[in-house]
Order: sequence, then structure tokens, then C-alpha cells
Amino acid sequence: MARIVLSTLNARYIHSALGLRYLKANMGELEGETEIVEYIIDTRPIDIVEAIVAREPEIVGFGVYIWNVEQTTQVVGMLKQVAPGITLVLGGPNVSFEQTSQRIAQYADYIITGNADHRFAQLCRELLSGQRPAAKILSSPPVVLEQIELPYHLFSDEDIANRVIYVEASRGCPFKCEFCLSALDKTAKPFPGDRFFEAMAQLYERGVRHFKFVDRTFNLNIATSIRILDFFLQRMDERLFLHFEVIPDRLPEKLKAVLVKFPPGSLQFEIGIQTLNPDVQALISRKQDDDKTAANLAWIRNETSAHIHADLIAGLPGEDIESFASGFNRLSQMNPHEIQLGILKRLPGTPIIRHTERYAMVYSPFPPYNVLSTSCIDFHTMQRINRFARYWDMIANSGRFATTKPLILAGQPFERFMQLAEWLFKTTKQTHKIALKRLFNLVHDGLVEALGADSHAAREALWCDFQRAGLKGVPDFMQEPQGKRRPEQGRAAGNVATRQSRHN
Repeated sequence: MARIVLSTLNARYIHSALGLRYLKANMGELEGETEIVEYIIDTRPIDIVEAIVAREPEIVGFGVYIWNVEQTTQVVGMLKQVAPGITLVLGGPNVSFEQTSQRIAQYADYIITGNADHRFAQLCRELLSGQRPAAKILSSPPVVLEQIELPYHLFSDEDIANRVIYVEASRGCPFKCEFCLSALDKTAKPFPGDRFFEAMAQLYERGVRHFKFVDRTFNLNIATSIRILDFFLQRMDERLFLHFEVIPDRLPEKLKAVLVKFPPGSLQFEIGIQTLNPDVQALISRKQDDDKTAANLAWIRNETSAHIHADLIAGLPGEDIESFASGFNRLSQMNPHEIQLGILKRLPGTPIIRHTERYAMVYSPFPPYNVLSTSCIDFHTMQRINRFARYWDMIANSGRFATTKPLILAGQPFERFMQLAEWLFKTTKQTHKIALKRLFNLVHDGLVEALGADSHAAREALWCDFQRAGLKGVPDFMQEPQGKRRPEQGRAAGNVATRQSRHN
């Protein structure tokens, strides 16, 4: 049995904890006595406790994040009750700040703040030698990346076969967007290139083909970005897929010249737009050239095969519903493949808290600490945006309604989709667990009743999407109304519907 257990609760099994692997890789002589054990947040906390206690560790370290803090609180609370002899150490972004206001902190023996690559190992050495630091909160000194052991050999064959492999070529961020913990870093530092590329080559040789870069600013150093892209271009095959987080207004010609070389299905860019209101950008210390951003997104969309995932945040201080709608409409015109509509979260430690009083920012006291209302957006309106975001994921971002989407968004995308979202919620009282076949029928009825779309055009578009989704049978929106013949569906759609009805 390992004396030291490193654990966390991932959102899904497909995820893997890069942070735990960094800690184990830097345990020195204790690496052989350290075991990584990952769970998912859907596992019952008491079952996790039982599994950990069965390993009889002396020290257990948990990575605590916004998505797992509630479940981890239950786990460590029960661990303290059933195995009080285990020393519990917490780390991660959610407990690196404001510990006194977090219930989970009371169960910890020690909390390490910041990058604990070396501090956790040091603490374990002290504890195993009988020395117990007097302070409960232990700050990590600044990490020198050249002195860190890289963790990629700790991805198992099972990880490589079944999980997303996270990698990083740099740490930190030079920007100061106040909603993000990276605002506290103020700098971005690269890992030594030769060691990094050697590790990537080893992962590739072991069969990794999906590399998700967690760098906050992949295209900050263009020379490094090009070197990384060239490295993978030399190893391109039909399975290779790369995910990068990209600064939207920084796309020089020499970087463009490399991006156009990537084939379809090999690149995904996460592009943080967040807001297109210059006054709000200034208020939250975000520097962004919106005209360059628009031009770059158009170039990526039209000249490369990269999949664009653009982020927009609702509820920022100083932004009302009209401003947000205007930004959404402008972003829609840039035509990214996905718009991830998020609600502002007040992450512990972020500078966004300085706007709380002036802009009447009211946040949920429970993770993920979403904003509930502001001086510009009341609670009811924020709920409408929340429902909009959920239905947007189900319909627009899912890719299942590609033919129908232009009908929904024609004219003013935000206003049109909000009308549909309000009709959907009024009709179903649901934002989750809507069966896909039922969703197709609901979208048809919403298009016609809420948006005034032509029923024939709605059926034609939805029938194309229905078939592409691989659903069986004939949906209700394609059926003949009782006692009344529907208008012609179009020869191909009508013939297919007739054939399918004969077989069901």
C-alpha cells in the first residue's frame, strides 16, 4: 500500500488530472510511495471514502476545483470522522484563497496555496519524519519551470486509450482580466523547449493523438507557437487532434501561414471573447482589439479548417441585457462553430470582487458561484439568460440542427433565440432531460408558433437535420394532421417519410 495518496474528483471519467501527475513526478525519493487515485463527481462520496481508507495511506492530498469542491467537502469530512489518523492536505485553485469562508477548509490538516509542485513533496517529507508544521496554510514559493520534473510519463496506457491527455507548453498569463485567477500571475513563462518536445514525442509514440493544451495564451509567443505547430505537422495523421486556447486579436501572417496547412478535423481553437463592450472591457482590465478579433475570426473561419469555440460571459459588471445581446449578435456574425455562453463566476481570489458594491453584484454562495443579479441585470433576467444558454447548447452548439439554425437566428440572433428559449421553457418547464426526438418536435413548433416561421420551411430544414442525426421513424412534425393534409414536404423528404412509415 502507498503511504501517500493523491486524489481528485474529475467531472467525467474521460478527464485526467494533470496537476496530480505533476505532484507525483516531483515527489523525488517518495514517488514510489505515492499513488494517484482519481474519481468522478458522480461517485457517491461515501464510496470514495471507503476506497481510500482501504488503501491505508498516511497522507492524502486532494486537488480542489470549482467543479468538485462540494463533493470533495463531503469526502474529506467523512474521512476525518472514520480515519482521523490520516493527514489531509488540500490544494488547487478553489482553496488557494479565502479559506476561512470555505467549509472544506475546516476538515484539512494543511492547505497548500499556489503551484504545489515542490511544496507538497516537502510537506510529505516533514510529516513522514515526524515534523508537523505549525501553520495550517502553507504558501508555495514561486516555481522555476526549469526545475520541475515533467509528468507525462505518468499517463498510463489506460489513460492514453480512454482519456483526454492535457499538456502545457507554458504557465501563467500576462493579461489581467479580473474574472480569471490568471490575472494574479501577471506573467507567462514557457517550459524548456527541448524537454517539452521530447515529452510530446514520447506521448505521440505511445499512441496519444488528442492533445489538449491548457496554456492560457497559446499564441502569445509566436515563435514558440509555430515551433509547436510544426512539430505536430511533421507527425500529422488522420487521428491527430489539437486543442489550443488562442488570443483573439493576435494572429500575425507568419502564424497564419502555418495554420492553413492543417487538414480538417485536426485543430480546435478556444477563443475567449467574453465581451464586445469596450467600456466593460476597460472596467474589468481586459485588453482586446475588437476589430482585429472580428477580422481574425473571419479569417480562421474562411481560410482554415479549425473548429472555433468562442466564449462569451453574461453578468459582467456594467453590462446590461441590451449590451450583451449586441455583443452576442456581433459574435454570431463572425460565425464561430460554437458560442459557449457562460454566466460570470466569482472564483475565490479573483479581483472581480472589487466591483461587488458599486455594481450590486450578487453571487450564489455555492459553487460554481454564479452571479445571480447585478445593478444592470436583475435576477429574473439572469435566469432567462441561464435558460437561453442551456437551450443554446442543446440546439445551436450540439451541431444537430445545422440546417435549421439559420431559420432560428435569421435577423437578430439573440432576440430570436431568446423568443424560442422562452417558448420552450413555457411549454416544457424543463431545461434538462429532453429526449432528442421530442426536441426536434419542440423546435418545429417553437419556430412556427413563437418565431412565425413558415411551417413548410421549418419541416424541410428539420427533416434534413433529423435524418442526419440518425434518428429512426417519422417525427410528429412530419405527420399528416388529422383531417387535414399538410403542404407538400418536397419530393425527397416526402418519399423518405413514406418509406420509413411503411417500415415502422
